[in-house]
Amino acid sequence: MLKEFCNWLLYKRMGWTAEVTEAHPNKFIICLAPHTSNWDFLIGQLYSKAQGMKSNFLMKKEWFFWPLGPIFRKLGGIPVFRDKHTSMTDSLAEAAKKSDSFMLCITPEGTRSATAEWKKGFYFIAQKAGIPILLYGLDYERKLISCTKTIVPDGNVESQLREIKLYFKDFKGKKPENFTTGEL
Repeated sequence: MLKEFCNWLLYKRMGWTAEVTEAHPNKFIICLAPHTSNWDFLIGQLYSKAQGMKSNFLMKKEWFFWPLGPIFRKLGGIPVFRDKHTSMTDSLAEAAKKSDSFMLCITPEGTRSATAEWKKGFYFIAQKAGIPILLYGLDYERKLISCTKTIVPDGNVESQLREIKLYFKDFKGKKPENFTTGEL
């Protein structure tokens, strides 16, 4: 019932389409961009529910207050404590290795504001766990959810991060002025 409702709401009522050509293995990271609005979360949740996918996601700890905290955790939210230096990438990579299935969605900008310095944690989690990164783009102008590229981390971080940014450069976020890939 939830799947059908989310399908109807996202595709029929809101008018979005999906172009997903990449295989979804049992374990992978979703690199989602651009992230310019809180609406991205809603679109992502509707999409995953419509597809019958259960994905975890990272979100700053400040969002995990009552009553939202329990809701976000139930949806798969993992709080990020930015002020503490923890080995979160190591912990998540270990969790991925030990699990039969693992799907984690991360927005590489790490913020809804324009920033050319993308976070690399998603890359290191995938590399340490030996899992691929699926590139998912949200294009509000075309109302399109797209995943047509997979990156297998090979250790050449800067080169592959450039390749990832090139993939996302033409996507238009809800607030396009809040998105940049920086100098390519």
